[in-house]
Amino acid sequence: MKLSDIAQVIRSKNAGPRRLTLDVMFASDADYQRVVQSPALGAAAIGRLYGVAPAEVIVIPYPAGRAIKIVMARRIMAGDPGDKDVYGAQQHAPLLGVEI
Repeated sequence: MKLSDIAQVIRSKNAGPRRLTLDVMFASDADYQRVVQSPALGAAAIGRLYGVAPAEVIVIPYPAGRAIKIVMARRIMAGDPGDKDVYGAQQHAPLLGVEI
């Protein structure tokens, strides 16, 4: 099953000019538990997916909100030459195909 099949919301945004956040939210506790226990959204997997060191990835489960927040360093600072998404709003796309 792909993350996009089980998550209700998958989005991204800047957390300042040097950090990016990915938010994944679920409609049920069962869906949340299934994903939060999977290594598919661990720091190592996210690091590989986004090309950043796992040490630069923080995964924050939030059970009360049935959500997972992932914070990581941006490879290119927002607004610098080469940045294709100054707001970080399109950076969630690689998560859509993640297998759970």
